[in-house]
Amino acid sequence: MDNVLVIGAGFMGGGIAQVAAQAGYTVYLQDLNPEAIAKSLAQIKWSTEKLAGKGKIKDSAQAVRDRISAVSDLSIAPKCQWVIEAVFEDENMKKEIFRKLDASCPVETMLASNTSSIPITRLASLAKHPERVVGLHFFGPVPMMRLVEVIKGEKTSDAVFAKSVDFIASLGQYPVKVMQDIPGFIMNRVSGVAFREALSLVENGIASVEDVDKGMRYGFNWNIGPFEIADNAGIDTYMRVGKSFAALGASDIATASPLMEKMLKAGRLGRKVGKGFYDYTPDGKQVPFDITNL
Repeated sequence: MDNVLVIGAGFMGGGIAQVAAQAGYTVYLQDLNPEAIAKSLAQIKWSTEKLAGKGKIKDSAQAVRDRISAVSDLSIAPKCQWVIEAVFEDENMKKEIFRKLDASCPVETMLASNTSSIPITRLASLAKHPERVVGLHFFGPVPMMRLVEVIKGEKTSDAVFAKSVDFIASLGQYPVKVMQDIPGFIMNRVSGVAFREALSLVENGIASVEDVDKGMRYGFNWNIGPFEIADNAGIDTYMRVGKSFAALGASDIATASPLMEKMLKAGRLGRKVGKGFYDYTPDGKQVPFDITNL
């Protein structure tokens, strides 16, 4: 089995590390912040034990966790066959990471970004070997969501793209092929339309957050509603992605609203802090909250 390095131990990075370990890969989870590493490993412990208890993973929870090692720098990268960047949506930061990886890793190493909005071609612009840079956009919570967009940059080679599709399939995930490198790719452009309309309905007092989510679950068979998705991803993440879209000249698909600005200022960032469009109890139970009172 190949070695996999995941850069960034946040909500997405930890989830990517977990599914790779569940698939049998040796995984290194890197972050400069020890607290982020500790929090991510605690979440992986909780998640793997829950999945093992339901018979959802083939190995024991401990066996899965034993495949994951925490590291504080990128020195292990040259020994890995796959490096997946999963830091927050900052284009310059991501570019610099790929520049360093391209300079230190053998040319055979696959370099991937979990970006949800920034074209892969832009992220690979500082690399001498842009043909090995690809987009692997996972959806969260990663251990529960099987979808991954595989994005082909303008210079991504056909061979790297095909290997990336196979890699995602090896994780037990479903690869959706994105053949043109456009901002937001496929699914965020589709879901963004639904979220912007849902947000407008709530802001104008036409419907509550809870009823919109229930409507999409019961009427359209969504597993979770648009506001629940936003809370899982993080309101701050949604705002950063919106700004990224605007900077890329794609303001038409950016999410921006006075209500979300108020949420950001009030620290209602979503499930990760226990409050967003909903409130969350210490054990993770979702509780309705009248967001219009902000």
